[in-house]
Amino acid sequence: MKIASVIGHFAKKKQDSGGQTIKTRTVTEEIKKQFGQEQVLEFDTCGGFKSLIKAPFQVISALKKSRSVIIFPAHRALRVYSPLLSFFKHFFKGRKLHYVVIGGWLPEFVSKRKRLAKTLKKFEGIYVETNTMKKALEAQGFENIYLMPNCKKLTVISEDELVCPEGTPYKLCTFSRVSKEKGIEDAVKAVRSVNDSLGFKAFTLDIYGQVDYEQVEWFNELQSTFPEYIKYKGCVAFDKSVEVLKNYFALLFPTYYEGEGFAGTLIDAFSAGIPVIASDWKYNPEIVNECVGYVYPAKDCAALTAVLKSVLENPNVILEKKAACLVESRKYDIKAAVRELLGHL
Repeated sequence: MKIASVIGHFAKKKQDSGGQTIKTRTVTEEIKKQFGQEQVLEFDTCGGFKSLIKAPFQVISALKKSRSVIIFPAHRALRVYSPLLSFFKHFFKGRKLHYVVIGGWLPEFVSKRKRLAKTLKKFEGIYVETNTMKKALEAQGFENIYLMPNCKKLTVISEDELVCPEGTPYKLCTFSRVSKEKGIEDAVKAVRSVNDSLGFKAFTLDIYGQVDYEQVEWFNELQSTFPEYIKYKGCVAFDKSVEVLKNYFALLFPTYYEGEGFAGTLIDAFSAGIPVIASDWKYNPEIVNECVGYVYPAKDCAALTAVLKSVLENPNVILEKKAACLVESRKYDIKAAVRELLGHL
């Protein structure tokens, strides 16, 4: 009998660097490190509709072979795997069910699905990324909610490695999926606005990340308007993020994505010693405090522009925040983040 089976989007046959895949792989590897490789089984949900067909067989096998089953599902998979696990658990005594949440959509999602909420309340534990989510679910009657901050296996730079630019242009970047909802266009407009109003190149902007496959046409049109100081730099391997980001002045995170949770890009930035200028969308204000960055009203491009101008007037404030980012990154060490989950296995 194994200690745990993990059901999640591992995408082992793909070069997938999305937040769901990274967290699923990272947490699973840490569980294996703590209990031994042979004590943890993996069941990959990658494959779209085809993967849902094999879901009942994965669930039965996971329950049969291990004492605990941990799931890392997105919206559709949650509606499939949680009822299946709850049903088949009755045939396997003593099994425990755990759900590691990825993103910030769960409280609203279950508030509209009472049957699903009833099923999830029977799980041994549900592990959410922020205190705000924890309180929202507890307000709905959940008594099995635990805090498990987002985490990444990254090498945090030392203070000696901090890159402190001495003058303009200051290098900014975005580091997320490239879509409208991630606020990429707002970042472009704000940087252009500042540079145009001042009449010189105060900031540059590099855009990193995979372009949303449904928004390629939109981004191509946007990209055609870029001045020479704004560039799309493609994707970066998840284990190279700190190496790339440490050379920047600050990271822009103007998201208004509906499913936003604790974005992994914030951990990347803190580990690289670069402050974050983020929208106040969803859970950002809980994560981006005044020591490590700035928060402004979401969807308010004028407010983002104003923050950039204020930073330009006193860039030393940003430089002072760089060391604080390294301290903040320690909160999201993988060992600390998974401690609660490991204690329940």
